[in-house]
Amino acid sequence: MTEAKKSLKRTLVGKVVSDKRAKTVTVLVERRVKHPIYDKIMIKSSKYHAHDENGEYKMGDTIEITESRPLSKTKNWVATRLVQKAGLL
Repeated sequence: MTEAKKSLKRTLVGKVVSDKRAKTVTVLVERRVKHPIYDKIMIKSSKYHAHDENGEYKMGDTIEITESRPLSKTKNWVATRLVQKAGLL
């Protein structure tokens, strides 16, 4: 039986908020969580630095990032695919 192994690396989808650095994009990932006491849905966000070798992702794009080995002091993610181009709603 040849079954495709599921990757153990995490993948996240977020919006590119900065593309000013060389070969790096900053991605804002938002998640919806329920407040433990007030039962209100809140939006929590985190920013990740992702490796973009060719500089193909621009500000406003929605992309998928995948966990990788440490590439620099703050960079542990790699931009893998474009989900939605900026400006196309």
